[in-house]
Amino acid sequence: MDKKSFLTDLKNVITNFNIICLFIFLLGGAVVLAYQGYLEWKKSEPLSEVISFFNKDYDVSMLGDSPENELIRYGFELFKNTPDYIGFNADNRDKIYSGNDLACGNCHLGVGTKPFAGSLIGVISRFPQYRGRENKIGTIEERINGCMQRSLNGRSLPIESKELMALVSYLTWLNKEAPANGQVNGQGFAKITLPNRPINLYNGAAIYDLKCSVCHGNYGQGMKFTDTQRYQYPPLWGRDSYNNGAGMTRVITAAQFIKANMPFGATFEQPLLTDEEAYDVAGFINQHERPQKMHLDLDFPDRMKKPVSTPYPPYVDSFTIEQHQVGPFQPIIDFYKETYDVIKTK
Repeated sequence: MDKKSFLTDLKNVITNFNIICLFIFLLGGAVVLAYQGYLEWKKSEPLSEVISFFNKDYDVSMLGDSPENELIRYGFELFKNTPDYIGFNADNRDKIYSGNDLACGNCHLGVGTKPFAGSLIGVISRFPQYRGRENKIGTIEERINGCMQRSLNGRSLPIESKELMALVSYLTWLNKEAPANGQVNGQGFAKITLPNRPINLYNGAAIYDLKCSVCHGNYGQGMKFTDTQRYQYPPLWGRDSYNNGAGMTRVITAAQFIKANMPFGATFEQPLLTDEEAYDVAGFINQHERPQKMHLDLDFPDRMKKPVSTPYPPYVDSFTIEQHQVGPFQPIIDFYKETYDVIKTK
């Protein structure tokens, strides 16, 4: 074999070897990427399919057997699977208190433990608490029943009922690691910078179609588990959603919740929407029809305490109902500061 032939053959061997190495490298990379994708998929599984998404300290399955712990576990079940116990799925028809198929955990994510998702860790220590909507000091039981009447569009649980006592027991158990004053980082909802403009409903509709409809449906109807009437992803409007007296009908509140939690996978640290996108899509959602609560005119007896994005009158100010619903909100906020020296944040 002459030198030229040898070099040609060597070049072919090296070329083939490089191709094989490249193939192995790409295959290995694909395996790594696939595994990373699998991990990301595991992270983004629906909450219903993940048991360890919250701190192990809040895992009710770790509780021992005792009457007190049994009540805590029942409260957890009520919170997570509300329709099965006090809704239309309840075996005992006398215990139907919910007016829809929503669960407490549809708004208070992570069964009440996710930061900036209506977390309930520490809430027990923050009650009794003054509530502007009633203009009085209220108990935790009254606060729960406020959710029953508004977010669940139903009726109050009797004070002496096992169900109400179980929910309070669960919230008390969630309080075990909280400071004495109940103030914890991550309570309530995330703060956002409000755009100084009306909500852009066209932009809100586009965001909803692109980012929200895959879970909540093209018509806001939500998505139920295949083997039950419970919602995997709750309806955002329509007859089975929260009524117009719920806190989530306030655009600012809804936008704050959305910013840190939606679409699925978003967190306070890693949001998936901008402040403006959360603002617009919140306004789009809340412009749809939903159940109507009676006697909303009795809310906020001291009108000065009424949040600026409360979508129903009466108001102290002369701004229109439309502006209270879709903004801009900054002029209303400025009015209260300049006229009454009252600082409004929601």
